Amino acid sequence: MERCDVAIIGSGPYGMSAAAHLLQLKGLDVRLFGEPMSFWERHMPEGMRLRSPWEGSHIADPGNRFTLDVYRTLNGNHHLADPVPLKNYISYGHWFHQHAALPSDRRNVMRIDLAPQGYQLILEDGEALCARRVVVAAGIQPFAHRPKMFEGLPASLVTHTSEQRDYGKFRGKEVLVIGGGQSALEAAAFLYEAGAHVEVLVRDSTVHWLGRHQWMRSKGLAWMFYGRGGIGPVGVSLVVQRPNLFRRLPRRMQDRWGARAMRPAVAPWIKPRIQHVIIHTEQFLDQARVQGEHLRVRLDDGTERVVDHVILGTGYRINVARYPFLSSEVLRQIDLVGGYPRLDAGFETSLPGLHFLGAPAAWRFGPLMKFVAGTEFASQALSWRILHAKRSQFAFQRTNDFQFEPLELETKSRKLE
Repeated sequence: MERCDVAIIGSGPYGMSAAAHLLQLKGLDVRLFGEPMSFWERHMPEGMRLRSPWEGSHIADPGNRFTLDVYRTLNGNHHLADPVPLKNYISYGHWFHQHAALPSDRRNVMRIDLAPQGYQLILEDGEALCARRVVVAAGIQPFAHRPKMFEGLPASLVTHTSEQRDYGKFRGKEVLVIGGGQSALEAAAFLYEAGAHVEVLVRDSTVHWLGRHQWMRSKGLAWMFYGRGGIGPVGVSLVVQRPNLFRRLPRRMQDRWGARAMRPAVAPWIKPRIQHVIIHTEQFLDQARVQGEHLRVRLDDGTERVVDHVILGTGYRINVARYPFLSSEVLRQIDLVGGYPRLDAGFETSLPGLHFLGAPAAWRFGPLMKFVAGTEFASQALSWRILHAKRSQFAFQRTNDFQFEPLELETKSRKLE
């Protein structure tokens, strides 16, 4: 049976960044599984632009050789827009994957089980692989949140924003959008532009717009008040940008500041696109039921209407138990807090050798982990752990029966900090 030191599950920004960093460790056999940028290609709408600022959208690599700035310079993309269009960002991700020479295997991992001295992975074609360590960087697609009233309703009537790529099919349809954040309001913009009759329900008293302090950026002052990822309001953003500081705050403060940083908010370029869209604030759905080929919905004020479709811009709720590839035995041994894994400083769970990157790490390290801007910190911390862990050295000599013998790991380049 084939073996490796580290298997990375997921080939999005976090998985690719982790692989690029781990390749700096001499003698470490790393495998990266999954289709590059697949979530971005299959679950984000055509025509979308990134909400994150340019400086918060680089996929991190050890030498900063594969940033958006380098991509724009080397590939004739001198007029690459900011905010970055989705199609350009997907191209950037593929460029990163290719030029970082990542050890890629495009097969999906179907199951992860415990094995002596590590883990056994079953791939989509049935092949088995043994890994001393597993890094889960599998994204957020399984965590799409559907309120209970919509459970069991057909996809022909109700979908999550992550299930919509092309809104042209809703031309002439009555569509209700639920939510007041970026995905909901951007969906409303796409629907309106496609010729749909669209209304939006926002539970909050107002829509919160980003970019109110854009003058700070224009005068070069933003760095004094905002982190590089632009996550959260003035001041809070600087703390969020420092995960090592954030994780040392009292839990109540983490929860409060994390909620402030992650409240639903919308990028300013959406505003002119929805000026003719009907938006109901301080309202929410009380009931939804099928009526023929339509959906009859009742609002909290008692009013009803019949619509052709409901689109849920209701975000994501992290629960790693929804990753279909984690076996029940693996899940049983992970210490979870509200669906999030409890992680140490090296992004390692209570189950030795199992790490989580990206959004599942947000309970421990803060909201930065839900954005590409968190790839630098996460990948460096992971590399540092694998290089310096005292329990074992993670490279091995090939032997039988999952016996891993240590080899000393050395960095190829600069010390990871």
